[in-house]
Amino acid sequence: MRQPKCKITVIKRSLNKDIIDAYMNPEMKNHALCSKVKEGDEFFVYAEWDMPENFCPWAWADIRQDILAIINGAQFPWIGQKGVTISGCTDWFRPVLFKIEKL
Repeated sequence: MRQPKCKITVIKRSLNKDIIDAYMNPEMKNHALCSKVKEGDEFFVYAEWDMPENFCPWAWADIRQDILAIINGAQFPWIGQKGVTISGCTDWFRPVLFKIEKL
């Protein structure tokens, strides 16, 4: 069985109602948290370029560089844990934060 290279954990979903109300197209306004994931969901990365099953493709595109960095041994000085970083999707209306940790 293949061993995962890193784990992605959903740590927070947010909703920026003020930004949605000010800037989103009225027909597209939806005051709800991201429905693709929920806090505590875990995803495992087995190959650097392969998105985990059921993971959001938009979020994958946004956090992939941090996944590659962690898998390849990067240590970010602002993070207090070795082999870990925090990253997020760029849906600034309904952002999601992820913990990425090397396994």
